[in-house]
Amino acid sequence: MPVSSLDDLEHIRLVLDELTGKWSLLTLNVLCQGPARFNALKRANKGVSQKALTQCLRRLEACGLITRSVISTSPVAVVYTVSPLGASLEPHMKGILQWSADHRDEVFAAKAAFAQQKFSD
Repeated sequence: MPVSSLDDLEHIRLVLDELTGKWSLLTLNVLCQGPARFNALKRANKGVSQKALTQCLRRLEACGLITRSVISTSPVAVVYTVSPLGASLEPHMKGILQWSADHRDEVFAAKAAFAQQKFSD
């Protein structure tokens, strides 16, 4: 898709900033499999802190990619669901995640070679 102006590029960059946060794609991937509560998302994203996950969920909600529903039970439950807009991203996100899994060894090898070259200079 050719970009026609610098303004278009800036708008695309702003959207990509939201999508490429450290936990955004991984969290969206979990939610594409079905609704989930906070602790289920935390368990699915090993290593994420409560603060980081909260920020990620708020950012995704603000962008319209997920919805947050409060269920009035005792205790109150909060369930996160991928929105129609977020669901439209799913095939592209799955492609990015698959590419990452398929090429991670090559990326890590390139990073190691680069670091080795930098230290040997």
